[in-house]
Amino acid sequence: MSYDPSTFDGLTFYDARDAFRDGADTPRAYLERCLEAVAAREPLVQAFAHLNEAASCAAADESTRRWQAGRPLSPIDGMPIGVKDLLETLDMPTEMNCAGLQGNFPKKDNAAVRALREAGAVIFGKTVTAELGGSHPGPTTNPFNPARTPGGSSSGSAAAVAAGMMPAAIGTQVGGSIIRPAGYCGNIALKPTQGAINRGERQATSMSTHGVHANAFDDMWQVAYEIAARVGGDPGKSTLNGPSEAPAASKPDTLIVLETAGWAALDSRTVDAFELLLERLAAADVRLLRRDASQEASRLEDAISEAVRICVQITGWENRWGNRNLADIGPGAISNRALAVLDAAERMTLADYQAALADRAAAQAAHAELGVVADAAISLSCPGPAPFWSGDVEGAQLVRRPTGDAIFNYPSSMLFAPVVTTPMLSVAGMPVGVQLIGMQHQDARMAALSRWMHENISPVAG
Repeated sequence: MSYDPSTFDGLTFYDARDAFRDGADTPRAYLERCLEAVAAREPLVQAFAHLNEAASCAAADESTRRWQAGRPLSPIDGMPIGVKDLLETLDMPTEMNCAGLQGNFPKKDNAAVRALREAGAVIFGKTVTAELGGSHPGPTTNPFNPARTPGGSSSGSAAAVAAGMMPAAIGTQVGGSIIRPAGYCGNIALKPTQGAINRGERQATSMSTHGVHANAFDDMWQVAYEIAARVGGDPGKSTLNGPSEAPAASKPDTLIVLETAGWAALDSRTVDAFELLLERLAAADVRLLRRDASQEASRLEDAISEAVRICVQITGWENRWGNRNLADIGPGAISNRALAVLDAAERMTLADYQAALADRAAAQAAHAELGVVADAAISLSCPGPAPFWSGDVEGAQLVRRPTGDAIFNYPSSMLFAPVVTTPMLSVAGMPVGVQLIGMQHQDARMAALSRWMHENISPVAG
């Protein structure tokens, strides 16, 4: 199915609540419609690692009784939500799409999952992740073209939301694992300030974050808020800042156009679509600054030019012990892709890691300078439409990035910056997201600015 951002109508939840209150609809009936969508689309999309149908129905029935009694636990009471299969869940395995973790069933909830249950959300299922949150794909396909990847590593979360199987899902990001698949699948998504949403047991890497995929700003923000309001941020970190409901749209005055190292490799159709969107922003009196017109933007572009190397080195070093333990289980416990990443990490020295941390800190300092000259940076969420992916060819060299390139995402990850991606473009009939990147702890502001863009600037379809 061809995608057009101006006509796509994704499944939402926030606008169902009035019907729950007056009895015209119920959370159980809403869930049944989601199950119908799963039955229709899951055989091709393959977004779920586990589907928790019986428990979901019971939770939806409980939510229905609360709404009928006028006592919902929160605005997301009854919302079916998918959880990426990197996060532990009390009632489903956590196998991380990894052969060495098949049968892993800790029988406990991640902090964010517990918060969602306390808010009355229906934990609908575990969504497919690329292996261990890395680059080795699972079976999930892009809902708009099954020959293309949905992105990764939050493959199932992005695809299930885009396919109308549920209104929201939890993803995670270290390099580009929320924003890139959201961009490829036409989601609205939040990658928050580093540490602003409690990761629970997922503390091993310094750039890992939880985030939210959705089809509406109201749903995206409400899910993030309800989690943070109950479990806060990571230990020692400030939690998500912002209102208890989705921020109202707010027009930006000035945006930095951040090209990143990925600009030179973009296809011409994506460049043309993005430039047309920028023209529409300029016509709406949004001031746009590129590196040739702003010293601050130029310094940041220079500081993030090595973002791929910096992020890969930091994450590789921090993951090496956990991945080595899995590899030592025996042949086939982790994929050849994961083994290659592990090999590169084990060839690093402590000095290499410390140098990468210093480079990251320098980039964060350059980023902080933008706060006095612009409201946010604007960039592509992904390098064009999702690439085609049909699987590895036995005996051939492994494709390096089968879930797509995170080159537009590494900068914000290493800056610890909040990002909101919005479906503003289509290229070759496929979604291409546009992201706004803010200063640390300006999550609500990025949601407000992105909402204004989404509601006031015509998307570009091509």
